[in-house]
Amino acid sequence: MPKRRALTLLLLTFAYFFSYMDRQILAILNEDIIRDLHLSDAQMGILGGMAFAIFYAGLGIPVAWLADRGNRVRIIAGALAIWSAFTALGGLAGNFWQLLGARIGVGIGEAGSSPPSHSIIADLYPPDKRASAMSIYSLGVGLGAAFGTIIGGVVATYYGWRVAMYVIGLPGLLLAGIIWAVVPEPKRGLSDAQIAMDTARPSLTDGFTTLFANRAALHLVAGFTLTSMIGYGLTAFGPSFMQRSFGFTKLDIALKVAPAGAIIVAVAAIASGRIADRLTRRYGQYSQSFMVAVFKTIGLPLTLCVYTATNPTFGVGAYFLSILFSTAYLGVTFALIQSEAPVRLRATWAAITLLVNNMIGLGLGPFLVGMLSDALKPTYGPESLRYSMFVFAAITPWAIFHYWRAGVLLKRRAIERKAAPDTVFA
Repeated sequence: MPKRRALTLLLLTFAYFFSYMDRQILAILNEDIIRDLHLSDAQMGILGGMAFAIFYAGLGIPVAWLADRGNRVRIIAGALAIWSAFTALGGLAGNFWQLLGARIGVGIGEAGSSPPSHSIIADLYPPDKRASAMSIYSLGVGLGAAFGTIIGGVVATYYGWRVAMYVIGLPGLLLAGIIWAVVPEPKRGLSDAQIAMDTARPSLTDGFTTLFANRAALHLVAGFTLTSMIGYGLTAFGPSFMQRSFGFTKLDIALKVAPAGAIIVAVAAIASGRIADRLTRRYGQYSQSFMVAVFKTIGLPLTLCVYTATNPTFGVGAYFLSILFSTAYLGVTFALIQSEAPVRLRATWAAITLLVNNMIGLGLGPFLVGMLSDALKPTYGPESLRYSMFVFAAITPWAIFHYWRAGVLLKRRAIERKAAPDTVFA
């Protein structure tokens, strides 16, 4: 069982890794695509965010509804095959609309990845190990984006951005076959033996009703969404900022910045999961939300230093330090939301969370950064992106508040449960 559980987590993490490689590949290719297809920053923001997010988030709910009733593994494998194929097709695009269609296809495919994966991991790992498991799974975000930058930057430099799309997209088809053949479908509620499983299949309405009745969960979703909006906006234009303001080339970013960033993100994800599980065992699960608020508070001034730096060495150093703290939220947030969700509604809760997160976070983040950059360009020229990204990073205290408030509510409920253990609280 432990070996099979670890293998399942590894393969699901690889699927998440491929989703972020395919999702973030445009970031390192932005400048090449802008020149080749004559696009604006706002159009690139649409391609990198809104076009993907609308279909990704919109289809996530019905896919999660199916996942809470059917075979989650086959849904993940089929979805991986779809988004991988559309990523490769993006390399054939000859104009904005064709590339838009390919990115919409990627969004449609990726709608079937995260909600069922969250549900499977929550079934395999008990609450006091769940944050570590989710943090390992969340490695797919940082490592996928980093390797997309590394591979995309190197391949695009020597063979062009179109070949980079093929190289990133096609291997996902092989992984889809492996997941279909190797990963078993676990029993629902496997690691929550104390919970009596209801044989009735809950409705989609039950998912919304139970989530919106949970105030702590709503604050977690709000904090997660705001953090993601900032993160997606900054990530989508990070390589462009380094090229325009620091004078880096694609190869500089691919071979110097991205590898170091990948290591730091991996350390942050694993360490945050371990710390969160230890805090849970000592104080209770509510402490995880406070932990995220503290880490984000430490990371904020470091992030702002990146966009005020005029010295590239100082700016990149501040960037490395900032992501050590600012990326330590993802797995912990996933674990908290899954622990709050009813067992039979875990995929649905994950999908609702991702619906809100991606419509606002992914849909608006890159677009708003690009639109603000275009608006500032007549005044600041190539430096317009710097000021646009600084403004976006400065929104972070709003997200910090929601994580702090979620911690307060979770702690209050934990105290109430301890005082009246036979009472069930929403």
